[in-house]
Amino acid sequence: MSVFYQILFRSALRHMDAETVHHLSFAAVRAAAAVPGVAPAMHRFLGPREPELTVHAFGREFPGPLGLAAGFDKNGESPQGLAALGFGFVEIGTVTAHPQPGNPKPRLFRLVEDRAILNRMGFNNEGSALVAERLHHMEGPRPLLGVNIGKTKVTPEEEAPADYALSAHRLAEYADYMVVNVSSPNTPGLRDLQSVERLRPLLRSVREALAESGHADLPLLVKIAPDLADEDVDAVADLALSENLAGVIATNTTISREGLATDAETVDELGPGGLSGAPLKERSLEVLRRLRERAGERLTLVAVGGIETADDAWARIRAGATLVQGYTGLIYGGPLWPRRVHRGLAALTRSAGYRSVGDAVGADVDSTARPTAEPVH
Repeated sequence: MSVFYQILFRSALRHMDAETVHHLSFAAVRAAAAVPGVAPAMHRFLGPREPELTVHAFGREFPGPLGLAAGFDKNGESPQGLAALGFGFVEIGTVTAHPQPGNPKPRLFRLVEDRAILNRMGFNNEGSALVAERLHHMEGPRPLLGVNIGKTKVTPEEEAPADYALSAHRLAEYADYMVVNVSSPNTPGLRDLQSVERLRPLLRSVREALAESGHADLPLLVKIAPDLADEDVDAVADLALSENLAGVIATNTTISREGLATDAETVDELGPGGLSGAPLKERSLEVLRRLRERAGERLTLVAVGGIETADDAWARIRAGATLVQGYTGLIYGGPLWPRRVHRGLAALTRSAGYRSVGDAVGADVDSTARPTAEPVH
């Protein structure tokens, strides 16, 4: 299947419009999941099943540490189908308070030489009211679900806290954790909300909305950009601790174009947007390590950015991530990619002498993670 996908990708998919391929592939996932019995069968075959992969986070038990990052299923159309591909959890969104079409097309591009994707989607989604209605009527077993919320483009910055709060109030009851996204480069001014003086009131507004909806204890996270200066990363970590957030997702896409194999002229022609995939690998790991060194075990860290292999995921876990996420890895790796990563993680956990992948969290940056005395077989 993996070889077949690579042949299909190189011969056909890479030559098609990236957003069209996304819609077609997601439609196939939804169609398969809609057939009675198919999603459970897929999950039994592809889902994380090795006992070493079980992770405890946010008061929940995750069957595996690898989840699907926000951006693939913006409107909560088929979390079950995506989980059936082998993900331990699925994060939907980014969802905004009001429906919006996003930026003009084309707005999604592949940089194949760099194993990267450039997007300027602009939070295109159907709005939190409709997404909440869809999740309310979702049938069958529910996967562990993260809900990622952002600011409606036309909402003025001074009204951003209320905008986020409205989505939080509508979606809280369907989430296992909620993410405040202030780090996409594709909504004008959004990244300015990462500054502590703007982020603090926004987070408090979301907290109040969660309490009003009866979900005051819902784990709340913030997703940050890789382009933050180190001192700003520290400031966000300190803020997350002072506001009693559950964790931080590191990181979103980057606006940097340094070190790309794709020629500069081609990249310039594609225009602005956030870059995901392999070029993000080094900086995302640096941000993750800095967060762990700053906050220790007091924050649950979720790593995303440049994760392509089990070794990449393992490095993130040892650097302090309890959970990891992928999106671009799925695009280039194909539908069996989640299963390969989870299977590889289980093998790495055993070979390192840990009984659980959770025991390795932070092993490379602090002294809390210790292997068992003898390798586990």
